[in-house]
Amino acid sequence: MSNIKLDEVVCRDSEESELSSWNEKVTSDEKVNRVYEILNGIHKQGQRSLGSITPDVENGTLTDRLFKGNKAAIADSFNLPFDRNEKHAYVFGRRSGPLISGTAYCISSCCMILLNKVVLSSYNFNAGISLMLYQNLISCVVVAILGLCRAVSVEKLNWKLIRVWLPVNIIFVGMLVSGMYSLKYINIAMVTILKNMTNILTAIGEYYVFRKHQNQKVWTAMFMMIISAVSGGITDLSFDAKGYTWQILNCILTAAYSLTLRLVMDKAKQATKLGSLNNVSMVLLNNLLSLPFAIFLIFVLNEWEYVINADVIELPVFWVVATASGLLGLAISFTSMWFLHQTGPTTYSLVGSLNKVPISIAGLMLFKVPLSVPNMFSILFGLFAGIFFARAKMS
Repeated sequence: MSNIKLDEVVCRDSEESELSSWNEKVTSDEKVNRVYEILNGIHKQGQRSLGSITPDVENGTLTDRLFKGNKAAIADSFNLPFDRNEKHAYVFGRRSGPLISGTAYCISSCCMILLNKVVLSSYNFNAGISLMLYQNLISCVVVAILGLCRAVSVEKLNWKLIRVWLPVNIIFVGMLVSGMYSLKYINIAMVTILKNMTNILTAIGEYYVFRKHQNQKVWTAMFMMIISAVSGGITDLSFDAKGYTWQILNCILTAAYSLTLRLVMDKAKQATKLGSLNNVSMVLLNNLLSLPFAIFLIFVLNEWEYVINADVIELPVFWVVATASGLLGLAISFTSMWFLHQTGPTTYSLVGSLNKVPISIAGLMLFKVPLSVPNMFSILFGLFAGIFFARAKMS
């Protein structure tokens, strides 16, 4: 999904390049005059649109605060002598933004995987589809509330958009269910290593579907991933054939999800009123459409009988952990968008690969996974291959 989050980043980069070229062509006097004209226009427009807002004695009006932010941002681009406190606040926000957003993204993704492992393995909960239904329902409720409060922008759903999105959503449901069951039977470190196989399947799919060629470094990294996955499976002391089967299916479905998403994205945008589909709308669309599919599978597979008779659902702590994992799943969507906006696709991809290291270590330590030296080296080699792959994709 990260490939679809780049429009705003690309726009921001193009705007910065235009400002820098303009900065080289005009004289300093012309810069000052033009900038003051821009700032005055922004200030006047802010006063007209926000004139009904009462001023705050301590912090100033909202228009003043917006004006200060614009002044600091443009002053930084043109080296103008604006207020030092305004410029310091702007620079601090720009420098701390990537660190804070990146930390939030890493913590939320790491915690969600660990909590899902706790629910499925530690509590021995054998209803992965029901857990997925509960987590997706939480996401729908939270996004709907945020939309009603106008904290986020959500595209209104229509039947044309739903019909276009159905193939994507069917694969999405299969991806989540297979991921749940693989995590139940395999330790987190091996799940992380085996997930690297998704990159290989996606690259092959991109070649045949989109005729996209990869460089030699990427293919070398993918070959390293294959070696680490095979050696890791052979040396895995807690090897479970059922879990590995689910994980292979998960890799296939995850690659299919990524490719199908790219194929239908243009049609999905055309099915909306504004001709665009933001990430929050996609989160709501995926989670909302997954609910009827999940309910259907729960009844077909008789999972509902297990759920109503399971002793674990009577434990309040179990519901706390399950709810927290659902909220963290939604948090990953928002923090990933925030982090991508603050940095860019290259940094986002690299940090995502580096984040596998603490997740794997935490999984090995918290769940007391039996390890052999060869298996440990296979895991480390796989983590290195993932990082090398991210770097190769940047070149």
